[in-house]
Amino acid sequence: MDDKLAAYITELADSIDTILLGRKMADGFISYWSSTITSPDNPEYAFGKKMIYKPKIAFIKTLDKSNWVNKSLAKGNLVEEVNGIKKQLGKDISVYGGAGFVSSLIKDNLIDEYNLFIKPTAIGKGLTILIDVNGKLDLR
Repeated sequence: MDDKLAAYITELADSIDTILLGRKMADGFISYWSSTITSPDNPEYAFGKKMIYKPKIAFIKTLDKSNWVNKSLAKGNLVEEVNGIKKQLGKDISVYGGAGFVSSLIKDNLIDEYNLFIKPTAIGKGLTILIDVNGKLDLR
């Protein structure tokens, strides 16, 4: 992470007004960013406020209600829920989802723009976000 990448990530965060989260990512994401805004001295304080105070929609069918700030639950069909969100007025939508959730969005052609950050690190195991892509995925 350098200043140029941090500025680009902040620019992306400023261009959105809704964050989509998958079931497995929601708790850790919200807990982490909540911890960054407990002290204005934290270097991640300003960005953490952006993450916490932007509306978030978590795709979790096993919860009846959300106790997190600015978070609602999407419990219906993924395609219908996402297309409904995309039709609403506002800024862009960002996905902080986890590989399984993002794979589902890719499979159902629900992503309009990809911002991929490549960190040259081999982890050996893990999930790929492209596991459900059959055929060619045309990107520009």
